[in-house]
Amino acid sequence: MVFRAQWLILHPESMKTIQEIKEMLSRSEGQEALEAANEIVENKGVDRDMLANAYYLRGNAYRQQGNVRMALNSYLESMELDPDGPAAEAYRHIQELLDFYNKDYYNP
Repeated sequence: MVFRAQWLILHPESMKTIQEIKEMLSRSEGQEALEAANEIVENKGVDRDMLANAYYLRGNAYRQQGNVRMALNSYLESMELDPDGPAAEAYRHIQELLDFYNKDYYNP
């Protein structure tokens, strides 16, 4: 994996762009989007904004796959880099869903 990351630093054109990852997610290609976002996250040569977006999109890919725990972790990583970015809202939405319960379902 180290070799791949070094290769990406030397050949950044091989990385998918943020827009391409968004398009993958819109086509429900979660695994491909996850792999592309991971390439950006593992590349040490990207700026903070791109890294924050990659973590956010990685969270969306995990969420699309039903892996809520990893989605929340990715959103938190994005929020550390960009506290006011879209990951903050996505994180809050998932937390609200997890915190919600209907008392009538628990007390029949």
